[in-house]
Amino acid sequence: MPRYTDEYPMSIDDPDDTDLFYNNMKGMGVRRIQHNRASLPRTQPPIDRRARRAAAESHNDPTSVSSRTSDGRVLPVRPSESLHFALPDMPYRTLQQLRRGAISWQSGLDLHGYTVDEARLELEGFLSEAVGKQLRCVIVVHGKARSGIAGYPVIKSHVNAWLRELPEVLAFCSSLEKDGGTGAVYVLLKRRGQASL
Repeated sequence: MPRYTDEYPMSIDDPDDTDLFYNNMKGMGVRRIQHNRASLPRTQPPIDRRARRAAAESHNDPTSVSSRTSDGRVLPVRPSESLHFALPDMPYRTLQQLRRGAISWQSGLDLHGYTVDEARLELEGFLSEAVGKQLRCVIVVHGKARSGIAGYPVIKSHVNAWLRELPEVLAFCSSLEKDGGTGAVYVLLKRRGQASL
């Protein structure tokens, strides 16, 4: 079959070419479409987006990435920046003990090598388990290496934001050098059933 080039032009105006085309198509079983609407089979009912969103918001799956903490943008912190936070009614003496490392930590979590979503789930699960075991103080190693794309320590910045949102956290601060310095935080936890200090 010749290709359409300048040597073999296809002219729509030429009735012989049009008849030849239609005759060949009929011989192959091709039928002319009588309308320009596609008729697709309906295999699923229409999506009710509001109902789906409401179901997702009420769904309490512990493996869900959208968990108890925000996953939005966070304020970036510097690698060497010391982190600290305390609830307003936190006793000064207790906070000083935490900063000096005088409150022994009883369990630890290392978040090196985790993605942001994995780190969030690991942190929440770890703290929930620690509260369940009635632990008073834990250490979280978040690291302080800059991310190549972000240009700041991503996990450290997110941990700084997440710990402020979690209801079981009374206070946290960067650890002593022997425990990781500005690459880790001591976290003081509420006891189970403890409403406040």
